[in-house]
Amino acid sequence: MDRHDPDFVPPAILALAAAGGRIGLMGGSFNPAHEAHVHVSLVALRRLQLDAVWWLVSPQNPLKPVAGMAPLGQRLAHARGVIRHPRIHASAPEAGLGTRYTADTLDALKARFPKARFAWIMGGDSLAGFHRWRNWRHIAASVPLVVIARPGFTTRALGSVAARRLEAFRVKALEGLFEGPLPAWIFLQERLDPTSATALRAQGVWPVPAA
Repeated sequence: MDRHDPDFVPPAILALAAAGGRIGLMGGSFNPAHEAHVHVSLVALRRLQLDAVWWLVSPQNPLKPVAGMAPLGQRLAHARGVIRHPRIHASAPEAGLGTRYTADTLDALKARFPKARFAWIMGGDSLAGFHRWRNWRHIAASVPLVVIARPGFTTRALGSVAARRLEAFRVKALEGLFEGPLPAWIFLQERLDPTSATALRAQGVWPVPAA
């Protein structure tokens, strides 16, 4: 997939964004995408009453090494094969937008889709390191943050630098998360799926060997 691919934003997302729909954004390398990503997406769809979840497959996560990163096209195709749900979509909009960092990508998406009601979805493992993201405070001030528990990370997530500094803005109820002032974030406890991309790579099942 390159920047000229007309599907760098799925048609369903285009329609929902133009109509002011609630869209959860999940960014990452997806190296590879797996069932825990789907689980988190389904939790967000159900708990937040989202219209869709959009996986933003990163061409190259700035915090991840290039070594061992499968090509974007392979990661994107695998993600689309894993999803199997009509309201979860995967594409690589950063390839078309020319952005690299989440803060810049959010700014670009909000400018392109001013009516859309976006929320940023992350696992507890991501919150634990959120303070290392470029302009992370700007991200928190741009969209609601939805943090979903991940195995072994709850204590680290809630005790992290970002969680402590954003503690005053943590909400306990979902009502008003989209309509209220920002920053605003919520931590959702759910059944935990232990699948991890790191473990899958360690098992040698990814990247898929060339034929």
